[in-house]
Amino acid sequence: METEYKIVSIGTIINRENECRLEVDPQYQGAFLGLEQFSHIDVFYWLDANDNDAGRAVLRVHPRGDRANPLTGVFATRSPLRPNPIAVSCCRVLAIEGCSITIDAIDARDGSPLIDVKAHLPNKDETEDIRVPDWINENKAD
Repeated sequence: METEYKIVSIGTIINRENECRLEVDPQYQGAFLGLEQFSHIDVFYWLDANDNDAGRAVLRVHPRGDRANPLTGVFATRSPLRPNPIAVSCCRVLAIEGCSITIDAIDARDGSPLIDVKAHLPNKDETEDIRVPDWINENKAD
């Protein structure tokens, strides 16, 4: 069963050497109300460089591109190759000015399409007793 849904970009991620911010389209500025009360946000973005039929067909990868890591299903990794190339990062908010949100860092390409922003709720988003495979701890870099 293949169903299509419409996702629209709400802005652009700026990720340069000394600059990391979300530029949100002005039509969404009303959605900022109350956001200044949160220290962190979850940023959802489209991995547009990997949005092609070949990338969407990949179901297994060696995590972090390291063949020493076991072949793993993409749902068990953060690989940019996946059926729907959506990514999420939790980011610290440094400033909000107009339609711009300055953040501490993000693992996104400069110019990536921004698709959503959500307040990060630690009591809802954090989990106790987290279990991860060994390859996560062997190489801490994502």
